[in-house]
Amino acid sequence: MYFDKPGEDNTHQTLALAAERAGQLQLKEAVVASTSGETAYKAIEVFKGIHLTVVTYHCGFKEPFTNQMPADVRKDIEVRGIPVVAASHALSGVERSVAQKHGGIYPALLIADVLRLFGQGTKVAVEVALMAADAGTLSGGDIISIGGSGKGADAALVLKPAHQNNLFDMRIREIVCKPRSF
Repeated sequence: MYFDKPGEDNTHQTLALAAERAGQLQLKEAVVASTSGETAYKAIEVFKGIHLTVVTYHCGFKEPFTNQMPADVRKDIEVRGIPVVAASHALSGVERSVAQKHGGIYPALLIADVLRLFGQGTKVAVEVALMAADAGTLSGGDIISIGGSGKGADAALVLKPAHQNNLFDMRIREIVCKPRSF
């Protein structure tokens, strides 16, 4: 499925298509990117019976020592048995800091830019799968991974996850949906 444009207007359909495909493939795990928790709550309603992991920004991403996801939202999601991973971005992390201070391009940033050739949401779906794997919330089997272009969700992938230290063992098996124009 290809959306005419990126953005949160695609969230409901992205989640529905991802859940449908997970059911068809009998996948047991899904990862979803969520900043405020809004997309996470929508995913919780859609992904019944599937182990869901929510991945959010690391503390200090926008403002030093401040979390993007409110503490009460995170706690509410975790009380439901859903892990919330807050970690440095797998495809930028400290490299972004070095690039901003000293200029240049570095491997992780280059990989992120290549993935953005498929759209921001596709890059995010790959990145949150890496972050969830590194946090130990995945078993290693194929998953559905969902990302977005800013707010909401607009891309879903079927992929075999990997850890950051084995990035090139990841396999993107299918693009369930993504924006056509971005």
